[in-house]
Amino acid sequence: MKIEKNVQVIPGSPEIVTQRLRLRPWAVEDANAALKIFGHRDVSRWLAPALNTITNRDEMRNLLEAWLSESPAIDMPLGRWAVELRESGELVGAASLLPLPPGRADLEIGWQIAPAHWGHGFGAEAGHAVAHQAFSTDVTEVFAVVRPRNNRGISTARRVGMEWVGETDKYYGLTLQVYRLAKADLDISTPGDAETAGPTESFNTQAL
Repeated sequence: MKIEKNVQVIPGSPEIVTQRLRLRPWAVEDANAALKIFGHRDVSRWLAPALNTITNRDEMRNLLEAWLSESPAIDMPLGRWAVELRESGELVGAASLLPLPPGRADLEIGWQIAPAHWGHGFGAEAGHAVAHQAFSTDVTEVFAVVRPRNNRGISTARRVGMEWVGETDKYYGLTLQVYRLAKADLDISTPGDAETAGPTESFNTQAL
């Protein structure tokens, strides 16, 4: 078990544990809780790639089943995780580490938190944990892509320790802000540090 900055990465295990969170594989039984995340317009509107709002439990279950069917083909440290509170076991969010199109050479950290649990730093804590998972291997850098005007997403990327590197339209056919975290910079800034605004700080919007 490797423990750094309150992150426990267990080699060969899909689970990651932080001070407040447990990141674990999804199960189809998570459909009701996942619907509170991906079924919420204030989450789905910022996703990249775009995802139609999930409107009911059956649609959410189908999406989870699709993700689970992909799992055998995804090698560590890549993956998708349900994010739950360690103290209560309540599922509050999602996290992922997946290759970015079109070349699939760049790795993207993603996080989504149910709006009922915004404001507690869970997104930054989950993103930071996934970065540790990535950097426990030979991965040297990870990225986050954020839609313009998504100030909360920008703030979370910076709290993970990421730096803005520019704007691009090469991913998903969307114009996106790109943030990067190098392995050498991990934990220079940690979750909970003062937030630093990104290039869209003048916009007032809700986000993931």
